[in-house]
Amino acid sequence: MASYVFVFVVLVLASTKAFASDPSQLQDFCVADNTTKVFVNGVVCKNPAHVNADDFFFSGLDKPGDTKNALGSKVTPVNVNNLFGLNTLGISLARVDFARHGLNPPHTHPRATEVLTLLQGKLYVGFVTSNPPKLFSKILNKGDVFVFPEGLIHFQLNIGRENAVAIAALSSQNPGVITVADAVLGSSPAIKDNVLEKAFQVDKKVVDYLKSQFWTDSN
Repeated sequence: MASYVFVFVVLVLASTKAFASDPSQLQDFCVADNTTKVFVNGVVCKNPAHVNADDFFFSGLDKPGDTKNALGSKVTPVNVNNLFGLNTLGISLARVDFARHGLNPPHTHPRATEVLTLLQGKLYVGFVTSNPPKLFSKILNKGDVFVFPEGLIHFQLNIGRENAVAIAALSSQNPGVITVADAVLGSSPAIKDNVLEKAFQVDKKVVDYLKSQFWTDSN
């Protein structure tokens, strides 16, 4: 009897996990309706009778992003917020431009795996696993591809002698991004100093200095 109960529990858990995944498409498309005030887990579908080809179109990804900033990089996203036809399709992409020595700083995408293809330049890229943290890194040249698993902290640094350009494909219509430095040092309201002091094992002067540099660079 105990063995039957065990098998039943395993089947329940397996079916629960299956039902927790993204649902299959129930129609050809579900173009995002950015005018609705209804809040759902995702975006409400536009009336198919009002859908046109422009809902599946985005222009301008050939234009370089402005890298004249403290990090020397610029991400140009193409997701459900600016390409409404991506709604429910589970994909998006971004162009990432790097000036010389430019950095796309350590960050995570809480809802997506990222596949990065380098179109121009030379990048040092990597991601860090969950605890215990282990770094997986690689130097990429033109035409190389690297994958960053969902939710893990990752980065890209231009180590070449020219500007670099990459295209990132992501497994979510709205992958989200959490930049580590922004989240820790620039949250509103701010994280208390004593939390950061203990977390980083530094004194208050260092925390105050880092916060001051963050706000100087961000404003």
